[in-house]
Amino acid sequence: MCGIIGIVGHQPVNQALYDGLTVLQHRGQDAAGIVTCDQGQFFLRKDNGLVRDVFNAHHMQLLRGNMGIGHVRYPTAGTSSSAEAQPFYVNSPYGIVLGHNGNLTNAAELKEELFKQDRRHINTRSDSEILLNILAQELLKQKGLKLTPNDVFEAVAGVHRRVRGAYAVVAMITDYGILAFRDPYGIRPAVFGYRDTPEGREVMVASESVALDTQGFTLERDLQPGEALFIEPNGMVHTRVCAEQTVLSPCIFEHVYFARPDSVMDDVFVHKARMRMGEKLAARIRREWPDHDIDVVIPIPDTSRTSAMELAAELGLKYREGFIKNRYIGRTFIMPGQQQRKKSVRQKLNPIAAEFKDKNVLLVDDSIVRGTTSREIVRMARDVGARKVYFASAAPPIRYPNIYGIDMPSSEELIAWNRTEEEVARAIEVDRLIYQDLDDLIDAVRAGNPSIERFDTSVFTGEYITEVNDDYFEQLKAERGEQARRQHPEGVSGIDLHNNA
Repeated sequence: MCGIIGIVGHQPVNQALYDGLTVLQHRGQDAAGIVTCDQGQFFLRKDNGLVRDVFNAHHMQLLRGNMGIGHVRYPTAGTSSSAEAQPFYVNSPYGIVLGHNGNLTNAAELKEELFKQDRRHINTRSDSEILLNILAQELLKQKGLKLTPNDVFEAVAGVHRRVRGAYAVVAMITDYGILAFRDPYGIRPAVFGYRDTPEGREVMVASESVALDTQGFTLERDLQPGEALFIEPNGMVHTRVCAEQTVLSPCIFEHVYFARPDSVMDDVFVHKARMRMGEKLAARIRREWPDHDIDVVIPIPDTSRTSAMELAAELGLKYREGFIKNRYIGRTFIMPGQQQRKKSVRQKLNPIAAEFKDKNVLLVDDSIVRGTTSREIVRMARDVGARKVYFASAAPPIRYPNIYGIDMPSSEELIAWNRTEEEVARAIEVDRLIYQDLDDLIDAVRAGNPSIERFDTSVFTGEYITEVNDDYFEQLKAERGEQARRQHPEGVSGIDLHNNA
């Protein structure tokens, strides 16, 4: 999962891009980058690390211009090398930079096609560089020397015809403007809005509406599936749906975990969707476990707080904060020859013993992926005196890998794969496990916007929105294994970004 942002203004945009990326930091902590444009020249700064670490005052002074794009990276396809920090640049045609949120499922075929047909070299393992070169090649097909909005939209239509997978894209073409577009299914999010200044109207596009809110922009709307937005340097906005067939099918996991609660996605308030998830969980407990003996509801920070609070209110139970999260843990460096070890979740969370001692505790989390963290948290609760430990997940069992930009492992690594709910409960050592029903999850999100036709729920069902070749999953599994070997040559396991990795 990544975050994208683009701004066309009437004054330097470097600070607004920086501030917008800090608000989108939750979407990617691996790398960050900003490119601005001034008088036909791009100015780029990108590197591994958090936004606050990648940019200093010197970098900001060099990022000149009233137009620019930014990106925060969460590693999925490719590696976490600094060479893969975005945005990417290609000089022909016109000069283009691009940032991408999502994942292309036919990247290998496209890479081969780009070399054999177009003699284009892809220098990294990132599918975003492939997407940039596909866009560049489609722009080359346009006839005129001077680029028009219609030319840009025709090029995006060509991208949609060639590319499969999930993508929300922001790109900048030297002196011509900023382009943003969303895949034909709208799997990954993108919104845009305006800010009026004495010099004129400014335009921003971003992954989440919260980036607009914090910069004083008014949300206009989401980009529609298959829609492209082109903003000229003077702020003139052009839009067109460029895909032939579109069906709004947003990723439901954005609402479960990734999006900030103060964002609005496809006209659904994320905070309210999570409240409804808590209500649905409470209804299931009331329906299937009416004689429960729960004393207190405790969330596992941070994403589950909203659902846990609403669940407790619905059941008339006490809600308590039982874990303190250490927000100042730095990166753990693995030195050559160091023995393999598992980083304990106790370095990130510490229980407040008084909230657990001699109580029957219901822990609430957004989801359960591998289950190792969940099991460790359950043990922590017992160690500080919990009498019984129950566990509720705001999401259904995750049994299948995600191929649209969330770095979820292969099925064999998922704790719910080929296990019943009772078997998962035993594996994470809880006295009882309550999962959300998939229909209830869909209803909880769709209640905010009944016009959403369907959601991408592939991690729960194994039914993928886009066409996927049979060998893609084996290819993905092999790439993950190779990436793990490169990053941890001593055999030390990496640390997943998700709470329940």
